[in-house]
Amino acid sequence: MRHFLKETDLTIAETASVFTHAAALKAGRGRNQSTALAKQSWGLLFFKKSTRTRVSFQVGVHELGGLPVMLNADDMQISRGETVADTAKVLSRYLHGMVIRCHEHKLLEDFAQSGTMPVVNALSDFLHPCQFMTDMFTLAERWSKGKPEQYAASLKGRKIAFLGDTACNMANSFVLGGAALGIEIALAGPKGYEPTDEIRQQLKRDGLKETFTFTTDAKEAVKGADMVYTDVWVSMGMEAEKAERLKTMQPYQVNAGLMKLAKPDAYFMHCLPAHPGEEVTAEVLASPQSIIFDQAENRLHVQKAILAFLTR
Repeated sequence: MRHFLKETDLTIAETASVFTHAAALKAGRGRNQSTALAKQSWGLLFFKKSTRTRVSFQVGVHELGGLPVMLNADDMQISRGETVADTAKVLSRYLHGMVIRCHEHKLLEDFAQSGTMPVVNALSDFLHPCQFMTDMFTLAERWSKGKPEQYAASLKGRKIAFLGDTACNMANSFVLGGAALGIEIALAGPKGYEPTDEIRQQLKRDGLKETFTFTTDAKEAVKGADMVYTDVWVSMGMEAEKAERLKTMQPYQVNAGLMKLAKPDAYFMHCLPAHPGEEVTAEVLASPQSIIFDQAENRLHVQKAILAFLTR
């Protein structure tokens, strides 16, 4: 039994296999329907609000021949004190797998340890591996010149700049996934928002070196980048810090001037939802360099490939 809780739960070869399968699922959608989850029921347990993650997983399970069972944490006994272990053991008697979007990453680890079915991390406060995989797939579609067998290899040696809160879950996923795939990750953000010891310890546990760089100079990070990435400055649960964050993060806004420092053919990406005028300008979001909606679409195809991989 396999889980997908973090980027390094897949080897490079397995990542390449998932990308190849995702490309086939995307190309054959509506014609060559997969039956990887036939006669299976998968729980989708959400502790956080969601648009792309919820819909893409629900549709994905359905298109693989399975039944998606939507579970709102507030409607379950786990919200009233039932333990994660007991919840995992009970749901394992009913379901064939779980997709969980939560706050504490440890909940995912405890669920996977206590249950007897595959668990997929649909986002935690620590990591967002499905988004990272989708982002890399979206870039590889372009950099491999349409050759799925070259998707993973096309990423090696590329430079990706991530601006803003570089201690957030998305930045952590770039640090971890980038180290695994041989991608140069250049982080830029204000002091106090740099990568934490938690992600450094995760790199050590996975036997990976710290290959990322951190600077407080946005221009330095973006210079020569193949792709520029940002995320919202005020995530769910941080509303009380909004005014301070907006002020502190302002020098790290992705705008047209900053994009000019990247490579001429560089792409802009954002995991959405975006706040135009805050972390990125409306001009960049609508520019030819922006591939944000291809990103969003590819969540469906890549996640389907991950689910199929876990049930081989």
